[in-house]
Amino acid sequence: MEAGGLEWVLVPMQQLVSWGAAGAMVFGGVVPYIPQYRDIRRTQNAEGFSTYVCLVLLVANILRILFWFGRRFESPLLWQSIIMIITMLLMLKLCTEVRVSNELNIKRRSFAAADSKDEEIKAPPKRSYLGTELLLCSLGLLLDFDLNYFWHWSKFTDYVQCVLTFTGVTGYITYLWLDSSLFVETLGFLAVFTEAMLGVPQLYRNYQNRSTEGMSVKMVLMWTSGDTFKTVYFILNQAPFQFSICGLLQVFVDIAILLQVYLYSYYPQKPVSHTAHPASTKAL
Repeated sequence: MEAGGLEWVLVPMQQLVSWGAAGAMVFGGVVPYIPQYRDIRRTQNAEGFSTYVCLVLLVANILRILFWFGRRFESPLLWQSIIMIITMLLMLKLCTEVRVSNELNIKRRSFAAADSKDEEIKAPPKRSYLGTELLLCSLGLLLDFDLNYFWHWSKFTDYVQCVLTFTGVTGYITYLWLDSSLFVETLGFLAVFTEAMLGVPQLYRNYQNRSTEGMSVKMVLMWTSGDTFKTVYFILNQAPFQFSICGLLQVFVDIAILLQVYLYSYYPQKPVSHTAHPASTKAL
């Protein structure tokens, strides 16, 4: 009777813990970016946040969702990717609006076509042929697309077009190779490995500067705690091995950044000649 009473209490408790862990897994990844978003919105300054962070996370989570179609994994991990994609799009929208409003007299850059009216070539209407129009349109896209300005466009819609194009192309390739276990496993590894490498540019930048000035230590601690929880969740829930391996790699990178904070704080290498935004994140 006593054992039955304990079971009546423990089962709901275990269920609550399971739900709590799943909820933390879904929303925990976006928590560090909430203060970043609020800070950019308050200061109208996005210089401390690299939009390439959004690019890496968008690519990683799109690939993870495609991996789910080839090998089903925990639903919270799928929802985590969806929530992260929405969050990164919101961050991109805000950063683009802030940057464009702060930069006057700049050439408008776009993903697909010329954006500013002064760049458009106007001609009187005349008879044309479909083939000629398609050729001119393709040439226009190629001439306007400048790799030097990739992911530094002037309108949020250009980022959306790029993300949709990437999703469409990779989705079609995944559809063709979905029956190949080698392709599916490689896709899963690329998804989590891309996300695991998110902190490496920050690690390298700190090494180059011999300083961590301008980098939020609280943010790094949030990364470390979140990545540790995520890795433990992967292991306990027997997620695909790619998740566990890359989760451990991500924790090691976070710890290395924390060691840099200690090293450069107590043993400064050289004075820093520039200042950075205090709320910077894992930057590329």
